[in-house]
Amino acid sequence: MKTYIGIDNGVSGTVAVLADGFKIFSKTPVKNVQDYTKRKKRLSRLDAVAFDDILTQADPEDSIIVMERPMINPTRFAATESALRCHEAMLVLIERRGIPYMFVDSKEWQRDMLPKGCSGDDLKKMSKEVGDRLFPKFSDFKHPDRDALLIAEWARRKGL
Repeated sequence: MKTYIGIDNGVSGTVAVLADGFKIFSKTPVKNVQDYTKRKKRLSRLDAVAFDDILTQADPEDSIIVMERPMINPTRFAATESALRCHEAMLVLIERRGIPYMFVDSKEWQRDMLPKGCSGDDLKKMSKEVGDRLFPKFSDFKHPDRDALLIAEWARRKGL
């Protein structure tokens, strides 16, 4: 059975692993560390060890990772910087394990997985509602959406 890993990118995102009889849904593992600049500030970084532990669930010969493209918005520099830093760290670990991966735009998977006409704040609400219906096991999970689960399920339905 093929393993599908969906990644809703960023330090506030989620990771889902779908395989026959085996499912994981978790917040992207992060750690809070001192900023690497001279400022007295903290930031969230990918917890590489914990993320790599999730990747051990994937057999490179029979898995696919589908990652949502990271947010890049010049008017939100700090959020963009954080998303790209997380994205690059994930890619290093994924490539090191030799797991095939691809990128998907949010609009592409949302078109197939969410009700027509959703936009703005409704996207997160509908993601949670649809995700909880498809995966009731995770309905108590404390996160505002189920994007990674829906990305992995989208990939499974597409037969990627």
